[in-house]
Amino acid sequence: MPSPVVDPKLSIVIPVFNERRFVTELVARVREQPWDMEVLLVDDGSTDGTIEILEGLAAGDDAIRLLRHQVNQGKGAALRTGFAAATGDIVLVQDADLEYDPRDYGALLEPICDGRADVVYGSRFLGGPHRVHNFHHYVANKGLTTFSNLMTGLNLTDMETCYKAFRRDVLEGITLREDRFGFEPEFTARIARKGCRVYEVPISYSGRDYDEGKKITWRDGVRAVIVIIKARVER
Repeated sequence: MPSPVVDPKLSIVIPVFNERRFVTELVARVREQPWDMEVLLVDDGSTDGTIEILEGLAAGDDAIRLLRHQVNQGKGAALRTGFAAATGDIVLVQDADLEYDPRDYGALLEPICDGRADVVYGSRFLGGPHRVHNFHHYVANKGLTTFSNLMTGLNLTDMETCYKAFRRDVLEGITLREDRFGFEPEFTARIARKGCRVYEVPISYSGRDYDEGKKITWRDGVRAVIVIIKARVER
Protein backbone atom coordinates (compact mmCIF):
# COMPACT_ATOMS: atom_id res chain seq x y z
CA MET A 1 0.00 0.00 0.00
CA PRO A 2 1.54 3.35 -1.00
CA SER A 3 2.39 5.67 1.85
CA PRO A 4 0.31 8.78 2.59
CA VAL A 5 1.09 11.91 0.60
CA VAL A 6 2.08 14.60 3.10
CA ASP A 7 1.86 18.28 2.10
CA PRO A 8 1.43 17.44 -1.60
CA LYS A 9 2.05 19.75 -4.49
CA LEU A 10 -0.95 19.75 -6.83
CA SER A 11 -0.91 20.00 -10.59
CA ILE A 12 -4.29 21.45 -11.57
CA VAL A 13 -4.73 20.76 -15.29
CA ILE A 14 -7.36 22.97 -16.93
CA PRO A 15 -8.19 22.43 -20.64
CA VAL A 16 -9.61 25.66 -22.07
CA PHE A 17 -11.51 26.28 -25.29
CA ASN A 18 -13.47 29.51 -25.86
CA GLU A 19 -14.20 30.18 -22.18
CA ARG A 20 -13.55 33.93 -21.95
CA ARG A 21 -16.77 34.45 -19.96
CA PHE A 22 -15.82 32.10 -17.16
CA VAL A 23 -12.09 31.35 -17.03
CA THR A 24 -10.97 34.39 -15.00
CA GLU A 25 -13.46 33.63 -12.23
CA LEU A 26 -12.64 29.93 -12.37
CA VAL A 27 -8.90 30.51 -11.97
CA ALA A 28 -9.56 32.91 -9.09
CA ARG A 29 -11.58 30.21 -7.33
CA VAL A 30 -8.82 27.65 -7.91
CA ARG A 31 -6.13 29.95 -6.54
CA GLU A 32 -8.19 30.60 -3.40
CA GLN A 33 -7.77 26.99 -2.33
CA PRO A 34 -5.21 26.37 0.46
CA TRP A 35 -2.89 24.00 -1.40
CA ASP A 36 0.60 24.21 -2.83
CA MET A 37 -0.19 24.12 -6.54
CA GLU A 38 0.78 24.73 -10.10
CA VAL A 39 -2.04 25.64 -12.46
CA LEU A 40 -1.56 24.34 -16.00
CA LEU A 41 -3.84 26.23 -18.38
CA VAL A 42 -3.96 24.43 -21.73
CA ASP A 43 -5.53 26.63 -24.39
CA ASP A 44 -6.95 24.32 -27.05
CA GLY A 45 -7.00 26.69 -30.00
CA SER A 46 -9.47 29.25 -28.63
CA THR A 47 -10.79 31.80 -31.12
CA ASP A 48 -12.90 34.09 -28.91
CA GLY A 49 -10.21 36.12 -27.13
CA THR A 50 -9.65 33.56 -24.39
CA ILE A 51 -5.92 33.33 -25.10
CA GLU A 52 -5.33 37.00 -24.27
CA ILE A 53 -7.05 36.48 -20.92
CA LEU A 54 -4.93 33.41 -20.21
CA GLU A 55 -1.75 35.28 -21.08
CA GLY A 56 -2.69 37.96 -18.58
CA LEU A 57 -3.42 35.39 -15.88
CA ALA A 58 -0.09 33.63 -16.44
CA ALA A 59 1.86 36.89 -16.48
CA GLY A 60 0.42 37.89 -13.13
CA ASP A 61 0.95 34.68 -11.18
CA ASP A 62 4.10 32.55 -11.04
CA ALA A 63 2.03 29.46 -10.13
CA ILE A 64 0.22 29.59 -13.48
CA ARG A 65 1.74 28.07 -16.62
CA LEU A 66 0.18 28.55 -20.04
CA LEU A 67 0.40 25.83 -22.69
CA ARG A 68 -1.05 26.27 -26.19
CA HIS A 69 -2.49 24.28 -29.05
CA GLN A 70 -2.54 26.30 -32.25
CA VAL A 71 -5.69 24.52 -33.42
CA ASN A 72 -8.50 22.89 -31.49
CA GLN A 73 -7.78 19.23 -30.78
CA GLY A 74 -10.21 18.35 -27.99
CA LYS A 75 -10.31 17.90 -24.22
CA GLY A 76 -8.38 14.64 -24.21
CA ALA A 77 -5.55 16.11 -26.27
CA ALA A 78 -5.37 19.16 -24.01
CA LEU A 79 -5.22 16.95 -20.94
CA ARG A 80 -2.37 14.90 -22.39
CA THR A 81 -0.43 18.13 -22.93
CA GLY A 82 -1.10 19.17 -19.35
CA PHE A 83 -0.25 15.77 -17.88
CA ALA A 84 3.09 15.73 -19.72
CA ALA A 85 4.01 19.08 -18.16
CA ALA A 86 2.79 18.29 -14.63
CA THR A 87 5.35 18.20 -11.82
CA GLY A 88 3.11 17.83 -8.76
CA ASP A 89 2.59 14.82 -6.51
CA ILE A 90 -1.12 14.75 -7.33
CA VAL A 91 -2.81 15.69 -10.61
CA LEU A 92 -6.35 17.06 -10.61
CA VAL A 93 -8.49 17.72 -13.68
CA GLN A 94 -10.51 20.94 -13.60
CA ASP A 95 -12.86 22.19 -16.34
CA ALA A 96 -12.55 25.85 -17.30
CA ASP A 97 -16.21 26.74 -16.78
CA LEU A 98 -17.98 27.11 -13.43
CA GLU A 99 -19.75 23.73 -13.36
CA TYR A 100 -17.36 22.23 -10.80
CA ASP A 101 -16.46 23.91 -7.50
CA PRO A 102 -12.78 24.00 -6.42
CA ARG A 103 -13.97 24.06 -2.80
CA ASP A 104 -14.44 20.30 -3.26
CA TYR A 105 -10.66 19.75 -3.59
CA GLY A 106 -10.32 18.77 0.05
CA ALA A 107 -12.80 15.92 -0.28
CA LEU A 108 -11.19 14.75 -3.53
CA LEU A 109 -7.68 14.74 -2.14
CA GLU A 110 -8.25 13.25 1.30
CA PRO A 111 -8.31 9.55 0.23
CA ILE A 112 -5.05 10.04 -1.69
CA CYS A 113 -3.31 12.06 1.00
CA ASP A 114 -4.08 9.51 3.71
CA GLY A 115 -2.89 6.61 1.55
CA ARG A 116 -6.22 4.89 0.84
CA ALA A 117 -6.54 5.68 -2.87
CA ASP A 118 -4.53 6.11 -6.05
CA VAL A 119 -7.41 7.75 -7.95
CA VAL A 120 -10.48 9.64 -6.73
CA TYR A 121 -13.57 10.47 -8.78
CA GLY A 122 -15.90 13.27 -7.73
CA SER A 123 -19.42 11.96 -8.20
CA ARG A 124 -22.36 14.23 -9.00
CA PHE A 125 -24.74 11.45 -7.95
CA LEU A 126 -23.71 10.70 -4.37
CA GLY A 127 -25.77 13.36 -2.66
CA GLY A 128 -23.94 16.65 -3.20
CA PRO A 129 -25.94 19.76 -4.14
CA HIS A 130 -26.50 20.08 -7.88
CA ARG A 131 -28.47 22.09 -10.37
CA VAL A 132 -31.53 20.18 -11.59
CA HIS A 133 -30.95 19.43 -15.26
CA ASN A 134 -32.13 17.59 -18.35
CA PHE A 135 -33.33 14.08 -17.45
CA HIS A 136 -32.08 12.66 -20.76
CA HIS A 137 -28.53 13.79 -19.95
CA TYR A 138 -28.80 12.02 -16.61
CA VAL A 139 -30.02 8.79 -18.23
CA ALA A 140 -27.25 8.89 -20.86
CA ASN A 141 -24.61 9.46 -18.18
CA LYS A 142 -25.88 6.61 -16.03
CA GLY A 143 -26.07 4.33 -19.05
CA LEU A 144 -22.48 5.01 -20.06
CA THR A 145 -21.28 4.60 -16.48
CA THR A 146 -23.11 1.27 -16.16
CA PHE A 147 -21.67 0.00 -19.45
CA SER A 148 -18.19 1.12 -18.38
CA ASN A 149 -18.60 -0.70 -15.06
CA LEU A 150 -19.63 -3.90 -16.86
CA MET A 151 -16.44 -3.73 -18.93
CA THR A 152 -14.03 -2.68 -16.16
CA GLY A 153 -15.45 -4.39 -13.08
CA LEU A 154 -15.59 -1.09 -11.19
CA ASN A 155 -18.75 0.17 -9.47
CA LEU A 156 -18.56 3.88 -10.19
CA THR A 157 -21.65 6.08 -10.08
CA ASP A 158 -20.22 8.83 -12.35
CA MET A 159 -17.59 7.76 -14.85
CA GLU A 160 -18.10 10.90 -16.95
CA THR A 161 -17.30 13.36 -14.16
CA CYS A 162 -14.68 16.02 -14.81
CA TYR A 163 -13.26 15.75 -11.30
CA LYS A 164 -10.58 13.08 -11.34
CA ALA A 165 -7.63 13.36 -8.95
CA PHE A 166 -4.76 10.90 -8.95
CA ARG A 167 -1.19 10.33 -7.87
CA ARG A 168 1.01 11.47 -10.76
CA ASP A 169 2.74 8.09 -10.91
CA VAL A 170 -0.61 6.56 -11.97
CA LEU A 171 0.19 7.88 -15.46
CA GLU A 172 3.30 5.69 -15.70
CA GLY A 173 2.70 2.89 -18.18
CA ILE A 174 -0.67 4.27 -19.28
CA THR A 175 -1.20 5.32 -22.91
CA LEU A 176 -4.03 7.77 -23.52
CA ARG A 177 -5.07 8.39 -27.14
CA GLU A 178 -8.57 9.91 -27.13
CA ASP A 179 -8.65 13.55 -28.24
CA ARG A 180 -12.16 14.55 -27.17
CA PHE A 181 -14.45 13.48 -24.33
CA GLY A 182 -13.51 9.85 -24.92
CA PHE A 183 -10.79 10.61 -22.38
CA GLU A 184 -13.23 9.82 -19.55
CA PRO A 185 -13.98 6.15 -20.42
CA GLU A 186 -10.44 5.60 -21.72
CA PHE A 187 -8.81 6.81 -18.51
CA THR A 188 -11.27 4.77 -16.46
CA ALA A 189 -10.47 1.60 -18.40
CA ARG A 190 -6.72 2.18 -18.11
CA ILE A 191 -6.71 2.67 -14.34
CA ALA A 192 -8.99 -0.35 -13.87
CA ARG A 193 -6.65 -2.52 -15.89
CA LYS A 194 -3.68 -1.18 -13.93
CA GLY A 195 -5.35 -2.20 -10.67
CA CYS A 196 -5.48 1.27 -9.14
CA ARG A 197 -7.36 1.78 -5.91
CA VAL A 198 -10.31 3.99 -6.86
CA TYR A 199 -12.51 6.02 -4.52
CA GLU A 200 -15.55 8.20 -5.15
CA VAL A 201 -16.62 11.22 -3.12
CA PRO A 202 -19.72 13.42 -3.45
CA ILE A 203 -19.26 16.82 -5.07
CA SER A 204 -21.48 19.76 -5.92
CA TYR A 205 -22.37 20.48 -9.54
CA SER A 206 -23.73 23.53 -11.34
CA GLY A 207 -24.21 22.16 -14.85
CA ARG A 208 -24.91 24.44 -17.78
CA ASP A 209 -27.05 24.10 -20.89
CA TYR A 210 -25.93 24.24 -24.52
CA ASP A 211 -26.97 27.87 -24.80
CA GLU A 212 -24.61 28.55 -21.89
CA GLY A 213 -21.66 26.94 -23.69
CA LYS A 214 -21.89 23.21 -22.97
CA LYS A 215 -19.83 21.36 -25.58
CA ILE A 216 -20.40 17.62 -25.21
CA THR A 217 -22.88 16.12 -27.70
CA TRP A 218 -24.60 12.81 -28.45
CA ARG A 219 -21.74 11.98 -30.80
CA ASP A 220 -19.42 11.95 -27.81
CA GLY A 221 -21.76 9.44 -26.16
CA VAL A 222 -21.49 7.15 -29.16
CA ARG A 223 -17.71 7.55 -29.14
CA ALA A 224 -17.65 6.67 -25.43
CA VAL A 225 -19.31 3.32 -26.16
CA ILE A 226 -16.72 2.58 -28.85
CA VAL A 227 -13.87 3.54 -26.52
CA ILE A 228 -15.20 1.31 -23.73
CA ILE A 229 -15.42 -1.68 -26.10
CA LYS A 230 -11.97 -1.04 -27.56
CA ALA A 231 -10.41 -0.78 -24.11
CA ARG A 232 -12.01 -4.10 -23.17
CA VAL A 233 -10.75 -6.10 -26.15
CA GLU A 234 -7.26 -4.66 -26.63
CA ARG A 235 -4.29 -6.17 -24.84
